[in-house]
Amino acid sequence: MFIVFLLAALQAAPAGNDAQRLYIVGPNDVLAITVYNQAQLSGKFVVEADGTFAYPLLGRVAAGGLSIRAVEDKVRKGLAEGFLRDPQITVTVDQYRSQQIFVMGEVKQPGPLPFTGSMTLIEALARAGSVTEHAGAEALIVHSATGVAIGSAPLPTDSTPRGDTTRVDLQKLQSGAFAQNVTLRPGDTIFVPRAETVFVSGQVRMPGEYPVRAGMTVRQALALAGGITERGSTRRVQIIRVVNGKEVTLGGDLQRTVQAGDTIVVNERFF
Repeated sequence: MFIVFLLAALQAAPAGNDAQRLYIVGPNDVLAITVYNQAQLSGKFVVEADGTFAYPLLGRVAAGGLSIRAVEDKVRKGLAEGFLRDPQITVTVDQYRSQQIFVMGEVKQPGPLPFTGSMTLIEALARAGSVTEHAGAEALIVHSATGVAIGSAPLPTDSTPRGDTTRVDLQKLQSGAFAQNVTLRPGDTIFVPRAETVFVSGQVRMPGEYPVRAGMTVRQALALAGGITERGSTRRVQIIRVVNGKEVTLGGDLQRTVQAGDTIVVNERFF
């Protein structure tokens, strides 16, 4: 299962603490500041719309646009100038609110995800609950020049500028080709398109719509539908296909390659 692979890969990935230390603070982020042996100076602080937060002794501290490391250095320096001798300070992000990525299409939990300073495609798909059974073979990552998630943008098409879109082969990713595991940036939007399908009907155990993969044969499509029932016949299989706008019926040789939109019909045996 793809979700098992995603979770295993996510657990095996490094924590990314260095990247999180380089996270750029923005409005609505919640910072957790701890000063050793100074409980009154420790706590959680919300970065406001102007990029500042209120901090004891220092007043308004400008944090917007700075890395976590830079904010930590700034608070440490401020406290060291007349308040504390050699203050020991740590700053982390308690809640990521200013930066997001967006996951859309055939995933189980589509929507925005907080960008935590370091995130890959595998991590994003795992946090979105994995892809659905109707997902296509590719994921498209649309990069935002503004750092703001595209969110409601239409699905990319062949006219989408190639320099702004990265295509990832999900089957290669699942097989362990981690070169496909793209590192994401704030504002990126991941689209997982729905797979093209074939319809299987008649004397099969599970009639319905099934994803079609490149090179799929009639035999493979029937296997997805649970196989032929006792009343069906492998010699009475038909493919209904639209060719140049007209519906034609083809012989259902089990080795024939199916196409997206085909309907495979398994008829009853004569006796």
